Amino acid sequence: MKSQYHFRFEDLKVYQRAMGFGESVNSQVENFPNHEIYKLSSQFIRAADSIALNIAEGSASTDANFVRYLKMAWDSSHECVAISTKARIRGYITFNEDEENRKQITEISKMTSSLIKHLKSK
Repeated sequence: MKSQYHFRFEDLKVYQRAMGFGESVNSQVENFPNHEIYKLSSQFIRAADSIALNIAEGSASTDANFVRYLKMAWDSSHECVAISTKARIRGYITFNEDEENRKQITEISKMTSSLIKHLKSK
């Protein structure tokens, strides 16, 4: 069901992808061991969610400020690469899950970079 209260940033494909990635990460960490709850699990969720949250937060501002938030989203996406790698090394996710994470992060990063370039060229 679609809300009757709509925000423009919700139309951004990069935001939609970031939301999907955050939910994917949330599902993955369910399988992490309990001793990681306040460590890698929490960090992975925060970094993944930060991508969409920064896009949403910065979208209502000036183009220059939005670019700053998009750069933070880009940084968070790259943090997710390192966390996903750590999770694979520690045996919490499979190689294929890590590859899928990397694929999604690559797509989100490219979309973020393209949006940054577009905003800077205005």
